[in-house]
Amino acid sequence: GADCIHLDVMDGSFVPNISFGPLMVETVRRLTSLPLDVHLMIVQPDRYVEAFAAAGATSITVQAEACLHLHRQIAQIHDLGLRAAVALNPATPLAAIEEVVTDLDMVLIMTVNPGFGGQSFISQSLSKVRRTRDLFERCGSAADLQVDGGISAANIAEVARAGANVFVAGSSVFTKARTVEASMRMLRQALAADTA
Repeated sequence: GADCIHLDVMDGSFVPNISFGPLMVETVRRLTSLPLDVHLMIVQPDRYVEAFAAAGATSITVQAEACLHLHRQIAQIHDLGLRAAVALNPATPLAAIEEVVTDLDMVLIMTVNPGFGGQSFISQSLSKVRRTRDLFERCGSAADLQVDGGISAANIAEVARAGANVFVAGSSVFTKARTVEASMRMLRQALAADTA
């Protein structure tokens, strides 16, 4: 029931955990035709973007905090024919992307601190989501506004009302309580009920 697959790449430096590299993305690409949204939670992402593009990524998200030359990084991703996105950690101000927002296909607002699953949604993030949507409107940007962290059926509608239109869900989808399909259905029903 997902529209795309979000893949968190962690290097043990930008975030404490280590996850996987391009070979895993290549394997996932062979298993699905869905878009692959690769989120690089790594230092020096410019060194690895080409490898993830070759592995089958559809879009690449870099962390604003990890990019010394953010404009150049966005251009590199676009030059590879991919959608370019920038993620902002909870404490990173929106000003970090103001100068490049019209170059972006998506902005990812982290609603937890990156690196660990199962964290609770940081409620102050709703204000940042609203301000990001306002920034898009002021600049005439048609970029997607993605949120990642603590998204569940209990809060997805509120996050959508704040302006998000792409939602990353991990712990609320992959749970012993129900199947992935049932979890996805719950999220979609929560969104639909709010717009009905």
